[in-house]
Amino acid sequence: MVSLKDDEMENTDSKDGMTKAELVEEVARTTQLTKKHAEIIVNTVFDSIVHSLKDGEKIELRGFGSFRIRHRGARTGRNPKTGDKVKVPPKRIPYFKPGKELRELLNDEC
Repeated sequence: MVSLKDDEMENTDSKDGMTKAELVEEVARTTQLTKKHAEIIVNTVFDSIVHSLKDGEKIELRGFGSFRIRHRGARTGRNPKTGDKVKVPPKRIPYFKPGKELRELLNDEC
């Protein structure tokens, strides 16, 4: 797994998190590519993950984690305003499970 040292990361410790635009800037900076090329790379990665999940495939990124789909069955819910019973259809929910290496990297600082 490619890891970035703290001094290689530029302003990613903000409390608001990292936006897609900031990720594109970071990829452009660390790879010395243009922002346009970095944006294409980031979009391609995200699109590939989404398409694989739509096709029911699991995505496994060693050392980082895995993306999967969890299936929620149909159920009967309640309308909070009226209290009436409402049928909730089944749905597929994306799920991310962090890998061991990522968990260790995050917990080393504690």
